[in-house]
Amino acid sequence: METSRVAAVFDFRYHAVSLAAVLVALAVGVLLGVAIGDAGLVSSAEKQVRSSLRDDVRGAQAKEQEATDLLKAEERYSQASYPFVVGGRLQGAKVGLLFLGEPDEAIAADVRAALEGSGGALRGTLAVNEPPDTAALAASAPAGRYAQLDQDPKLLGSFGRSIGRQMILGGDLLRSEANALFSTRAGGLGPFDAIVVVRIPRNLTGEAATNTNLLEDGLMAGLTKTRSSIVGVQSTTTQPTQVSWYRTRGLSSVDNIDLTAGQAALVFALAGARGSFGSGPDAGGLLPGPELAAR
Repeated sequence: METSRVAAVFDFRYHAVSLAAVLVALAVGVLLGVAIGDAGLVSSAEKQVRSSLRDDVRGAQAKEQEATDLLKAEERYSQASYPFVVGGRLQGAKVGLLFLGEPDEAIAADVRAALEGSGGALRGTLAVNEPPDTAALAASAPAGRYAQLDQDPKLLGSFGRSIGRQMILGGDLLRSEANALFSTRAGGLGPFDAIVVVRIPRNLTGEAATNTNLLEDGLMAGLTKTRSSIVGVQSTTTQPTQVSWYRTRGLSSVDNIDLTAGQAALVFALAGARGSFGSGPDAGGLLPGPELAAR
């Protein structure tokens, strides 16, 4: 009886263990099946995402290439039509190029390119020594108040106005001060019919900044008072932009002289168009209005 009872218990335990093993195996099977199924689903979804991304990239690359080709075609057209647009607009004009600070050969080359075919000629390139050497300016000045520049730098404002006027009208003060005033000279000192101004961004402080500002403001006041065309220019990469500085001092401006459109705008501005031209946020338009361009 006892043996039968033990056997029954063992038999029950055996069946219980077997059932438990079956249930565990079933659970493991289910889990493995889910895992395998999920991996398949993830793999399939991943493939679809990758394929979609590849298609998007190919589409973006095609659009980029299309835009690049279009820009190149427009630039070729602009360059080809440029001589017809600016031809003869500055016939016989003597143009000066004035750098306020260190000269920039790339901008100088762009200005020369702008004048090609316009009938105008670059007759002088000058770079103002900044900050000004008041002692050298005083020593070079003829007898009179400007001989006191080293003792009274506030005279730099009126000195600049006199120099600005003489760049357009000619005069003895400009000739006597040329070596002390300009760090670089190529060509003549003037008189010029029109002047392109390039203000080079720089970091000056204290007396150096004060004296430089006095001289620059005086030069611009003297130039604009002559009512000749005075145009400030910069390239598309100039930082910070100088457009507002030009505008507040009464100059027209071009903010993309390194582009064909900017070079055309410079010719129009030198010919008398007024405004801020270019492609930057401070520009009033890419080019002067058609009524001016049609002249």
